[in-house]
Amino acid sequence: MSELFNQDQETVEDLQFHGLKLIQKKKGFRFGMDAVLLADFARIRPDDSVADFGAGSGILPVLLYGRGKGKTYFAVEIQEELCHLAERNLALNGISGEVICADLRFRVTQLPMGRIDAVIANPPYGEPNATIYSLEEAKAIARSQREGTLDGFFANAFYALKGRGKISVIYPVTSMLSLMNVMKKHHLEPKRFRLIYPNLEKPANLVLVEAVKDAKAGLHAMPPLIVRDENGDLTNELKSIYHMT
Repeated sequence: MSELFNQDQETVEDLQFHGLKLIQKKKGFRFGMDAVLLADFARIRPDDSVADFGAGSGILPVLLYGRGKGKTYFAVEIQEELCHLAERNLALNGISGEVICADLRFRVTQLPMGRIDAVIANPPYGEPNATIYSLEEAKAIARSQREGTLDGFFANAFYALKGRGKISVIYPVTSMLSLMNVMKKHHLEPKRFRLIYPNLEKPANLVLVEAVKDAKAGLHAMPPLIVRDENGDLTNELKSIYHMT
C-alpha cells in the first residue's frame, strides 16, 4: 500500500462494499453521489468492455467492478495527475484496465475502434465560458466544460462503441434537451432516461440518460428516483443503491 498512497496529500476511503477502496486527494475534486447513481443506472454485462470518459480518480470502474458490471476497462482522463491516480486505484483493487491520458475534445486513437460494449460518462456540468472557475485548476476542469466538450465525448463514444453499444450519462436536467440533441447528432439515440429529485418537494435536478449507437428512435421514461424522504432521510431505494444495511 505504501507505494500506492501518499499519506500527506491523500486519503484512502473504504467504500464499504466488497472490500473496495479508493485513493483520493485531500485537496481537489472528490467523487459524490453522481458516480454512484450512474454506476447503478448503467446496463453493463459481466463480460463487457467498458470505457469511462472523464474518469477522474477512476471511481466509476471501481464501482462497476464491485457490481459485477464489466470485465475490462478503459479510463480516459485529461489531467495527468488524475491519470496516475486512476492507475493506482485500479491496481489497488485488482482491476484489469488501461488508463488513457487524453483530451476527449479530440479523437482518442488509443481507444479500440468499434470494440467497446459500453461507455459511461459524467461530463463537466458547466456551460462553456459560463462557469466561475474555482481557485484549484483540477476542480475547475472537472466541473467546467470547454468548447466542444460534449461533442468530443459523443464523437469518441460513437468511434469506440460496437454496433448497438450503449452510453450512459448523468447531467443537469435543465440541459437534458441539449444533451440528447448532441447525442443524436453523433448517431447515439437516447433510449431511456430517469429523473432524479432531491426530495418530493423540489423539482428534478439531474437526469440519467442511456443512448444506443445507431438505434431507431424511441425514448422511454423510467420511474423517478427520489433521494430523500419527507423526514430528510435517504429513501429506501437510495439505501439500496448504496448497499446500506
